[in-house]
Amino acid sequence: MLKYRLYEIDIVISKTVLYGSLAVFITAVHVGLVAGVGTLLGDRRSPLLAALAAAVVALAFQPVRQWAGRLANRVVYGRRATPYQVLSDFARRIGGAYADEDVLPQMAHIVAAGTGAERVVVWLRVDDDLRPVASDGGPPASPPPVEALPVDGRAMPPVPGADLSVPVVHQGELLGAISVKMPRDEPLRPAGEQLVTDVASQAGLVLSNVGLIEDLRASRQRLVAAQDETRRRLERNIHDGAQQDLVALAIKLKLAGITVDEDPAEAKQMIGELQADAAGALENLRDLARGIYPPLLADLGLVAALNAQANKSPVPVAVEADGIGRFGQDTEAAVYFCCLEALQNIAKYAQASSVRICLQAQNGTLRLTVSDDGIGYDARHAPMGSGLRNMSDRLAALGGRLEIQSAPRQGTTITAELPGTPVSDQHRHLDNVISA
Repeated sequence: MLKYRLYEIDIVISKTVLYGSLAVFITAVHVGLVAGVGTLLGDRRSPLLAALAAAVVALAFQPVRQWAGRLANRVVYGRRATPYQVLSDFARRIGGAYADEDVLPQMAHIVAAGTGAERVVVWLRVDDDLRPVASDGGPPASPPPVEALPVDGRAMPPVPGADLSVPVVHQGELLGAISVKMPRDEPLRPAGEQLVTDVASQAGLVLSNVGLIEDLRASRQRLVAAQDETRRRLERNIHDGAQQDLVALAIKLKLAGITVDEDPAEAKQMIGELQADAAGALENLRDLARGIYPPLLADLGLVAALNAQANKSPVPVAVEADGIGRFGQDTEAAVYFCCLEALQNIAKYAQASSVRICLQAQNGTLRLTVSDDGIGYDARHAPMGSGLRNMSDRLAALGGRLEIQSAPRQGTTITAELPGTPVSDQHRHLDNVISA
């Protein structure tokens, strides 16, 4: 009955131990002073002894009540670790566990063990939401109070049903939280509250590492999904385009072979049509190749390829790239396609009248800046769209990063940075020849 707290028997036992201990203490003081001392002095009804007994009970009542409360909790809830033991155990466990499925449940368990909480939930920030990722206590099948809590900037949202919720912050960024719900008959003491605060202050690096692991997993999933979508798109384009052209060429060639003996003039006309069809099929294949890696980018580099795209843009685009040489194929492709994505977003949503593209290479870093004078948006609270996520994943795969600055009616600036060392044109030409 104690183990599963049937019929809330733990509350009855706790109160019984508490008030029983107080009753024994008061009785012992009264009997010891009034009866014991009174017998020795020969006056068991002395009002002075009764007053002295009342004074002793009044002075010692609160310390005895606290001791009795700890005794009752130990009887009902078992032995709890001291805050020092909890923090020491936390450091030891975290030092030996690296996977989030081990770290976060351990964190919830030691907080529950140190505070006697009915339920402890560890929350992790994912994008603009706090999500429960580990818990300790409560019925095994009980779900968390909510699936996710929206986060506004760096402010900690209130956790429903929690007696205490402490944010976990690392380098000024809100990474998660620890929420505690105590039993109804046992409020959270100041020592327990300080313990939760201390654990949260030490958990910043832990949640930071867990967040990086989760971001890496999500990024890999998006990359795999993007690769699968690209493969399926190429399959559709080849099936509906180049393959149909080649099938038509094969049929016409067969008809021409049949007609050449019966009607040479018609066969000659069909051969002319076959030449035109072959040229169209070749152009379709070239278009597919440009979608994979643009020939202009491979032959002349970033500046020429970006200027060509700028001339096609419906919004006036100025390209600034003085002194930019050639870079590795992967680096140039990442910057080129990120710039194309940014131009497409500007044309769709920005309502801009001008765009500025700036390329800079310095200290082994290639920096791309795309800025517009459009309507802008609140970049601090708006989630990243699929296009921006693709840009971020593409750069992250090469060790780069993406930064977005925007505000309503102040335009948008997208900055991409990734490591890049210029290569000579001769080496690049040799790479192209080898690849060909």
